[in-house]
Amino acid sequence: MASGWAPDGAVQDQIDGSISDAVRLARSRLPSGPGEIHCRECGDEIPEARRLAMPGARLCVACQSGHDRSAAQSGYNRRGSKDSQLK
Repeated sequence: MASGWAPDGAVQDQIDGSISDAVRLARSRLPSGPGEIHCRECGDEIPEARRLAMPGARLCVACQSGHDRSAAQSGYNRRGSKDSQLK
């Protein structure tokens, strides 16, 4: 595949960069510290199994699912070069 001025492996570098960014973002959103016994949003009890599996849990599964849906990122690769966007 002709790549113009892009160096060999540039596409793979973009893919790797996008994945690294997504992993870094997900890790930054993980809770830390002591967890809660009751959900901060709805007040329901957070099951012990969830607290053990996810230290620092502050929301029940239902409230966390709502937060995860609203925080979804677009699939657009913002790391792409201008050359790749002009094609």
